[in-house]
Order: sequence, then C-alpha cells, then structure tokens
Amino acid sequence: MDTSLSSSIAERLHTVRTSMQAAALAAGRDPASVSLVAVSKFHPLQSVQDALAASQCVFGENRVQEAAAKFPPLRATHPALRLHLIGGLQTNKAREAVRIADMIESLDRPALVDAIARAADAEGRLPDLLVEVNTGDEPQKFGVPKEQADAFIRLCQQRFGPSLRGLMCIPPAGQNPVPHFQLLRSMAQTHGLPVLSMGMSADFEQAIAQGATLVRVGSAIFGPRPALA
Repeated sequence: MDTSLSSSIAERLHTVRTSMQAAALAAGRDPASVSLVAVSKFHPLQSVQDALAASQCVFGENRVQEAAAKFPPLRATHPALRLHLIGGLQTNKAREAVRIADMIESLDRPALVDAIARAADAEGRLPDLLVEVNTGDEPQKFGVPKEQADAFIRLCQQRFGPSLRGLMCIPPAGQNPVPHFQLLRSMAQTHGLPVLSMGMSADFEQAIAQGATLVRVGSAIFGPRPALA
C-alpha cells in the first residue's frame, strides 16, 4: 500500500471536514446537519479503502458498472457504508442501480421514474431518491429543466412517497453558483423536501451557507481524476 497516498487522503478528508464545519457554524447551522459525499468516481478501490479507514462512510459514483465492482464487496466489513449514484442514469441500468445504491441522486425524466419503479418491484427495495434539477437549463447536462421541475417533483412524490427525499443540482461552470443554490432551496421548501445535494470541491462552503445537507466532494479528497484508459 502507498502509505503517502493513504495519508494524503486522510489529511484531505480532515481539511474538507474542518472547512465544512466552519462553513456551517458561520451560517448558524449545526455542522451535523451537513453530510459529506466523497466522490470516488474513476478512483481505484484502494482510495476508497483509504477513505473508509479515515472514517468516511458515504461515497458517490457516476457509473453503475464501476460502483457495482467496487462497493458490494466492502459492505460486509463496513456496514455503515452508503453508496450514492450521482451521474445521469440510463433506464437499462435502473435495476442494478436499485440493487446496489442507497441513494440515486439523478432522477430527471418520466421514463427513468418508470424504470426505477419497475426495478424496485423486481428487487423488493427502493433506494432514497433525489430529483436532479438543471438549474442552468444547459442542454448538454442531465437534470429536469427548471420550467418542468415542479410538475416532475410532484410526479415523483406521488410515485415514490417519502422515498423522494430531495433535490440535487450542478450549477453551470464559470457562473456564480449561489443563485442556483438559492433556486434549489426554494424548490425544496415548496415541496417539503428535506435533502439538498449541492456544492462540490470548489463551492461546497457556499452551498452550505445556502442550506446544503449533502455536499459532493471529489478532487479535494482524492486528488486529480485518474486518466481513463
């Protein structure tokens, strides 16, 4: 094992957690009201194990196949582990996503709602769910468009009840993220949803100030994304 890498992941986790706590206190919030999702996508199993050794239990992955290879074997020895799927989800991956995930953060279209509902019936389990809102209405991104979001959220609440826990967004790169965080918070309040997944490595402190309950942090913990083969 590369002990220098292990140490750096533990140190980076400590730095992120300290910054999260400070941001919550500055916003007059209980630091315990914000959870860290360590985004381990494209990083090796060893990096996940190093983070687990540093008491990190919640992880985020973009790809179902990668998540399925990494995480199920770890659950026997790490019962507190929680896996969030945070990337755009294809309907043909819905059943495996439902089988392995504790939360799916990327609900964004009726066809996916149908696929997840069928998968939940087949698997006998339903993960927690978040609606992803495309707050910047960017055509290249996943997420339900803003003008369709309220109707889609109501549809998901009718279909999934309390398993629909909240909302997620990824603000446009290069823009001030705060108005996007404020919009998401307002939508969540309108629909009585408690979970707000917003904020990444560059802006999680701003997200916490705007009410985030989950922040998704990757590079600040695991370092640069490895080059894909």
